[in-house]
Amino acid sequence: MTVGKYKLDKSQEAIAKDNAECILVIAGAGSGKTLTILGKIKHIIDIGIKENEVICISFTKASSLSLKEKIRDELGLNINVYTFHKLALNILNNKYRIADSKTLNYIVDEFFNEDIKKHKLYKKILKYSEDELYHLKQLIETFIHLFKTNNYTLQDFNKIYKKVNRLFNRSKKFEKEFLILTLNIYLKYQKYLKDNNEIDFDDMLIYATKKVNESFDKKIKYIIIDEYQDTSLVRFNLIKSIIDKTNSKLLVVGDDFQSIYRFTGCDINLFLNFKKIFKKAKIMYIENTYRNSQELIDIAGSFVMKNKHQLKKNLKSNKHLKDPVEIIYYKDKLEFKKLLDSIDMNDLLVLGRNNNDINDFIDDSFKYKNYIYSYKDNKFKYMTVHKSKGLESNNVVILNMSNNILGFPSQIKEEKILKYITKYEKYPFSEERRLFYVALTRSKNKVYLFTPINNESIFIKELKEKYKVKSRII
Repeated sequence: MTVGKYKLDKSQEAIAKDNAECILVIAGAGSGKTLTILGKIKHIIDIGIKENEVICISFTKASSLSLKEKIRDELGLNINVYTFHKLALNILNNKYRIADSKTLNYIVDEFFNEDIKKHKLYKKILKYSEDELYHLKQLIETFIHLFKTNNYTLQDFNKIYKKVNRLFNRSKKFEKEFLILTLNIYLKYQKYLKDNNEIDFDDMLIYATKKVNESFDKKIKYIIIDEYQDTSLVRFNLIKSIIDKTNSKLLVVGDDFQSIYRFTGCDINLFLNFKKIFKKAKIMYIENTYRNSQELIDIAGSFVMKNKHQLKKNLKSNKHLKDPVEIIYYKDKLEFKKLLDSIDMNDLLVLGRNNNDINDFIDDSFKYKNYIYSYKDNKFKYMTVHKSKGLESNNVVILNMSNNILGFPSQIKEEKILKYITKYEKYPFSEERRLFYVALTRSKNKVYLFTPINNESIFIKELKEKYKVKSRII
């Protein structure tokens, strides 16, 4: 089977031509997920399903536009490709205004500037330092977002409060006081949205699901979802409601190794428990990687599968490269320039755990514009690992492999209060381990781990001990 100038491999073709009602495709990094999706679309159109009876969903606006273009250019088809939110708005007939992303921030500030003066906790809040108050506001915003994206309702506030009351003794007042403040702000926020006929991105999905459950007359025969490992409960509920109304078939494609958005409400259990949710589901694999060498994928795959909750995969590649991962030790961060002098900078991607990591490693000799840096007339792109997902480069440098709170892995601890509204993963650094897998697998050739000689991260220690990764001092 061919799509444009590309020929599908056996696994990809088997998925494209399989007519099961519900399929989960477990994919490896660089295994040709998009090509497989194109093959599936080609097949279902060939067997008589009409273009307007197919819904494709990708997670970002950029990726949905890219997929729509590829469907048009390679297949000559006009298929609807949505983000989850664009699909929700379409179902709601655009009858609401979309709230500005800063609206909740505005409501939180207004509450602490005005409403708090009438509140019984006012005197306590007055004692907060600026940093403490900032942290509290951020935590409240995070809680409200996760509360909604995990499909909790107003009634659940009382249940959570009772649970907190039961588990914490009187000396631990913060959790109870936090919930009281958050409930007040949540009610104020929801009232503002209602009064202004606005919805935020979470309500958009919730309202659309409600409307589908009440009445949905569109004829949908097939739903295809990319990056399914990043699905949240409210996203899942919307899709499940459409399937229940239309009896449409479902194909989802994803990689549990690359589930890295838990902090936004994504729930990896919707991927891991797919067969429990959809009893007739068929699990299929695409395990040939066309990006990484076998040696690199062996290290990255084995590293992430240390967590026994991750699904086992047998990742394969025809490419081979000796020592694809190299630990580069430095004494001074500005020795980053020496590293650049010693490697191939053609199509180089530099990755950091945090937005500003790069700033510690460069000086005035670097020119910068739109995420592109120039050094001695050589260009490289810098971004966080989160933003690099889906991309690939000839070679990759990963900065800040240090044993710090803001190092890699990040050691920022999750607030206890959030565990009442999110699924907790017991394995240490489970999401950081997946994030590191994403970082390693961006490279078509070599990965250089730039590491402080006197403060290496626990990931570096593991790579040396378990995988005999070579190291050198710059």
